[in-house]
Amino acid sequence: MTTTAGTTLWGRAEQRDFRSRVRGCLLGGAIGDALGAGIEFSSLEEIRAAHGPDGVRDYVPAYGRRGAVTDDTQMTLFTVEGLIRAHVRRDAGAWNPAADVHRAYLRWAATQREWGPDEREPDAGWLVRQEWLYARRAPGAACLSGLADDRMGTLEAPKNPGSKGCGTVMRSAPFGLLVDRDPALVFRLAAECAAQTHGHPTGILAAAAFAAIVHGVARGGTLEAAVRGALALLAERPGHEETTDALTRALDAVRQGPPTAERLETLGQGWVAEEALAMGVYCALVAEDVRHGLLLAVNHGGDSDSTGSVCGNLLGALHGETELPAAWLAELEGRGTILELADDFAMELTQGAAPHGPAGSSAAWLARYPRA
Repeated sequence: MTTTAGTTLWGRAEQRDFRSRVRGCLLGGAIGDALGAGIEFSSLEEIRAAHGPDGVRDYVPAYGRRGAVTDDTQMTLFTVEGLIRAHVRRDAGAWNPAADVHRAYLRWAATQREWGPDEREPDAGWLVRQEWLYARRAPGAACLSGLADDRMGTLEAPKNPGSKGCGTVMRSAPFGLLVDRDPALVFRLAAECAAQTHGHPTGILAAAAFAAIVHGVARGGTLEAAVRGALALLAERPGHEETTDALTRALDAVRQGPPTAERLETLGQGWVAEEALAMGVYCALVAEDVRHGLLLAVNHGGDSDSTGSVCGNLLGALHGETELPAAWLAELEGRGTILELADDFAMELTQGAAPHGPAGSSAAWLARYPRA
């Protein structure tokens, strides 16, 4: 992949590889989310008592079905949609992706209040019309309160200044899929969008570090190298200490012996941003394969769906969609929507303005991703 005058030139093999990584990242995150959804409020002892000494080995029912996802996947999908619409609006001379992602998050917030899609909204786009997304799946209080009005939190004036919940991290993988961008810009954009709901430096910087790590592996690098690259970016930011310490402890834990639930729990419970990041990264680093990493990531007494989601995003971006367990894909809630959105995102990045530029825009594409 090379860039000339702001245009990305992709070979066919590069396009296929990138699409596989995008699909893998979004589907892998959703699988991890769904694996943890049914046990996220259980202790490790309760999980083992209910599911055996090895804990859960498959989906367990949550929200009335197997394979159900939570707000982690919901918000991740709206992050993707916001980024696509930012690229579409760029054709008209407007490039403000943080504002477009914020509008997408407001659309997600509407799904948490309304019974179903409002067909009277001509510029809503297609994602908010997916009826299965109109479900409250234990959304974070800071996410809801940060999006309760139209004011957009910024790095200078963030929403919920004291909050560092993991709601910033679990939705930020898509920023890392902007592989044609410099990692420092990806880091900055993820931080700006984290501040829309969480204002504590750790909540902001953990999300930014996660995006930078995804960016590194989505471009074909190793996971450890990506983590070290994120640590270098963190070192330049005030208030980075908690996030830096959490990632450093995750790297150290890899060398302390075989991975176990007990070792994972030394990194925390995942309710706050730096812990969810460290736990997801650790599980991805020690994973023998995708199945092993995801099961390790959810079998602990904490925020199992968020740590599973983070781990799944990383392993999917690292290995691509074909490494994801087929049985889990088959039962995954919203799989069709996730795949469609992933392919639209990949096409937007690899084809540039072809679907919507001045040379011949597609009315269907603009109906899906309006410029408004």
